[in-house]
Amino acid sequence: MNTLAQIHTDIDTRVKAIRDDHSDWLCGLGCDGCCHRLSEIPLLTKAEWDLLKEGLSALPLEQLREIGQNIAALNEQTSRPIICPMLDRSAGACRVYAHRPVACRTYGFYVQRDKGLYCKDIETRVADGDWAEVVWGNQDAIDHRLSGLGDTRELTEWFTHW
Repeated sequence: MNTLAQIHTDIDTRVKAIRDDHSDWLCGLGCDGCCHRLSEIPLLTKAEWDLLKEGLSALPLEQLREIGQNIAALNEQTSRPIICPMLDRSAGACRVYAHRPVACRTYGFYVQRDKGLYCKDIETRVADGDWAEVVWGNQDAIDHRLSGLGDTRELTEWFTHW
């Protein structure tokens, strides 16, 4: 079964296992480091966009407008890293957390080293021996499963056509 819900369940299970083994894991509410250091505009499958759209639709109009402005700015931005347009910068939290894309769910727990998609703070903890026995999830496997969930487009393109 390759549905988005099953992928989320599998990710949640892996993340829970990592957190259960490492109660001092860095990822949590208020840690928005990865949200401030995106290397590219997130790619979403159609299924991910449909879920994200539900979360966006539930936001107050003022927040949705702000996200729209942030996304429009991304279309013009050529420098990297970029900041996630859905991040509430004052709270350090995602405005659509329950509806967030798979890339956000896996960051810090899954690794795709050839693209540099891993948390440097976590890697330092592992390298220093604090979490030497950590078993990372495989981001390439997740991406393979996502490939069956419809067209993949940049977040900015999905949002603009919405």
